[in-house]
Amino acid sequence: MQPLEITFSEHKAKYEQLIEVYRSAIKSAELLPGTQLPSARYLADFYGVNRHTVMMAMQSLASEGWLNTQLRKAYVVSDDLPIESSATYGRQESKAPFSFQFSTSNYEFNEVDLSQYQYIFAGGLPDLSAFPKQAFKQSMNMAARQFNAQDMHYANSAGVDALKLQIMRYLSQARALDLDDLLICNGSQEALYLVAKAFINKGDCVAIETLGYPPARMAFESCGADLVDIKQDEQGICVIDLEAQLKSRKIKLLYLTPLHQYPTTVTLPVSRRLQIYQLCYQYGVVIIEDDYDHEFHYQCRPLQPMAADDPAGIVIYISTFSKIMCAGARIGYLHAAPIVMQRLKALKKLINHKNDVFMQLAVAHWMLSGEFERHLKRMTKLYKQRWQAMSDQLIELQRQGVPISFTKPDGGMAIWLHCDFDVQTLKSSAQKKGVYFQSEDEFYHLNSLRSLRPSTEAMRHIRLGFAAQTPEQAKLGIQKIFSDYSA
Repeated sequence: MQPLEITFSEHKAKYEQLIEVYRSAIKSAELLPGTQLPSARYLADFYGVNRHTVMMAMQSLASEGWLNTQLRKAYVVSDDLPIESSATYGRQESKAPFSFQFSTSNYEFNEVDLSQYQYIFAGGLPDLSAFPKQAFKQSMNMAARQFNAQDMHYANSAGVDALKLQIMRYLSQARALDLDDLLICNGSQEALYLVAKAFINKGDCVAIETLGYPPARMAFESCGADLVDIKQDEQGICVIDLEAQLKSRKIKLLYLTPLHQYPTTVTLPVSRRLQIYQLCYQYGVVIIEDDYDHEFHYQCRPLQPMAADDPAGIVIYISTFSKIMCAGARIGYLHAAPIVMQRLKALKKLINHKNDVFMQLAVAHWMLSGEFERHLKRMTKLYKQRWQAMSDQLIELQRQGVPISFTKPDGGMAIWLHCDFDVQTLKSSAQKKGVYFQSEDEFYHLNSLRSLRPSTEAMRHIRLGFAAQTPEQAKLGIQKIFSDYSA
């Protein structure tokens, strides 16, 4: 095929313009499935750009699922997407108004005291030592100086306007989410509970990934939900199994972590996202998209959220500042269809009149000043180095004969590691050596209506977080974990 014609603009990186033009051509069926693109060298000569610019664009398109790579061959347009027309390739077609079914209307968390461990591989902990304390202190001081009595009263329980505006601006630029409203929550956990309370009546079914985030499941179950496990494979949640459960049960909500599946770190591909969306619309299911660490993606640009392409308004989008800042900041937020937002805001007033106004104003100033995005760039670079260092360390253990295997994730803050030995014994031994990590058994739900939890002997994975420790600390901790298995 002949390369597509492009008139490059000076206002955007050339590799981004290549991505947009070729993605658009695939969406519109100008480039059909199976079409082989010219080599990167040929495209670079044709466009008069560096070959690495072309490679970066093609690799991003492959990571998004638009292209396939073949060994020693050029890129080929993927035939995996459900292509019947340009509408199924690109943005969803317009939908009839969605009919939401709201609810009418004790769980105990086993918290771990991490202070007793010297090496901590918890998967969702940011490195607080790298947080710009002095810069944020200036934002806190500014919030105190700009004390506004109206902000401090009971009004604006949905969040301070200054913070909502800054977050919406950021989401538009960084995640392709053009939103007109947000609900600021006391972390993403409050957001999950609000959604559960708004939708679930006793006995309603909620579909969940077999391996998942325990506090989310607790929120659903505490509101009366029956949880239904959906099978997973190496690409994430299985569409065929989801469809079978939708046909056999009245499922009301589907909870997903599509960018970095929790805990396996797998990124759900574009094709499955489209299929899942269509199924949920067909069967009247609301999707809860938990995008808890969007910023930390290293192989390529992260896929835009499912909420960015939601014509029927069935996606409730939840995210948090806990991974960017710290859990103690308690800044989370959600977005949903207007009728859902109205219901959630009313519930928010019942549960928690409003969040810490000083913290909201400080974060708003921090974002406005540009320090927020500078911090994000620094942390993404730092975590990428640690992601690479842990991967190298695990590969070295494999060379030494330790029976482990893993797929290097595209992003996130942890690696999902398979061990060919008993992980319960491994965990117990590591804890005695002052090392903390989580094992596979911690991510299943014992009380699911349809449980796919395997036998204990079949659970062979552990989750190793790499963000909170230096590579040197992590290396020492990993050596302690596998000391009994190393050569």
